[in-house]
Amino acid sequence: MGKNDFSDIKFFLAEFSSKFDKHLQSFIPKKEFFSNRLYDAMNYVIRVGGKRLRPIFLIEIANLLGVKKSYSLRTAVSIELIHCYSLVHDDLPAMDNDDLRRGHKTCHKMFDDATAILVGDALQTLAFEIIADKKTHPSAEIRCMLIKELAKSSGMSGMVKGQMLDLVAEKKKLNIDEILELQKLKTGELFRFSCIASCYLNNELKKIKTFSKFSKNLGLAFQIKDDLLDVEGDEISVGKKINKDSQRGKETIVSLLGNNKAKEYSEKLIFEAIKLLEPYGKKAQRLKNLTDFIISRNS
Repeated sequence: MGKNDFSDIKFFLAEFSSKFDKHLQSFIPKKEFFSNRLYDAMNYVIRVGGKRLRPIFLIEIANLLGVKKSYSLRTAVSIELIHCYSLVHDDLPAMDNDDLRRGHKTCHKMFDDATAILVGDALQTLAFEIIADKKTHPSAEIRCMLIKELAKSSGMSGMVKGQMLDLVAEKKKLNIDEILELQKLKTGELFRFSCIASCYLNNELKKIKTFSKFSKNLGLAFQIKDDLLDVEGDEISVGKKINKDSQRGKETIVSLLGNNKAKEYSEKLIFEAIKLLEPYGKKAQRLKNLTDFIISRNS
């Protein structure tokens, strides 16, 4: 694929997101209480869409490894629900206090803070309910391993810890190693699960090391691009407020290295990630293109 020629990937992403969103929405149960507020708010969060990169990478790696499609699709739904819950809570006034997400009002702005907290709780627990079901995989042992990895990636050893470090970063200047650790946890851990889940689903545990390394580069490159968009992007394209980190006095890889060196670093990370896919040859071409797109997107 030529440089800046991502029309095929953009079309694929749009097509995938459209189909995946319908499937994602089918997992939200409609309950008839005295109010459908929780159902409406959960659906709102899902309907505003997103890039769906975590499920895309999970499913593409699953295709590469020959995982049964129904298994990978259900697992992909679970990781996206976790991601959605994290964004709902991240946007709250007690956290990032954002009014916009993906060009739409955030959940707490559309509804209220209490509803947003409950929506996040509901999305998180639904993710584990889906993975625990035998439809995700007939082996209880494999389902338990997936549950453990998802809990590790999203909980106090992963994303939640990263979010806590991010809050600390608003009051303390971090060095480059601390920022790398923060971003590895807050952003990279969900990518890690997305990239290794298929190794469990197909019982190919020896491949976990390779795809863990792949995810580490992918997640960090993704975050660097996000930080670059925060200083170089425009609010309409990005779909949320920009220049937030600098306004809060938060250090990022971009602020420490500068825009150009940060770009070079992200390119190196992506080059190394793509190199890990070489043993799969042409079968991995779309996965390689998707990986390359991570640092070429404008939102």
